[in-house]
Amino acid sequence: MITVYHNSRCGKSRDCVAFLENKNQEIEIVKYLDTPLTFDELGKLLGKLKIKPIELVRIKEPVWIEYFKHKTLSDAEIIQAIADFPILMERPVAVKGNKAVIARPLERINELL
Repeated sequence: MITVYHNSRCGKSRDCVAFLENKNQEIEIVKYLDTPLTFDELGKLLGKLKIKPIELVRIKEPVWIEYFKHKTLSDAEIIQAIADFPILMERPVAVKGNKAVIARPLERINELL
């Protein structure tokens, strides 16, 4: 089972879901804008991604630019920003077991297959 943190308005996210469906993979779609991840869930996800919190942030997103761009934030503050404003989370994120990838480019999803 592959869990995809999905934004249906995002072409890259839709491409990821379609790619997995075409590969006949069993997937669970989590619409993270409708059901935002908690601080703790984001921390666990970052552990699976093996990246720093800032690497999960869409730094060109208007919310980031308006509220956070010119601030020096700790990792915990960045995680809280993503929890408070889920639109900041890079997408799509795919998780299988204890491993996760940001599927940009889409070929990164192959790391889970």
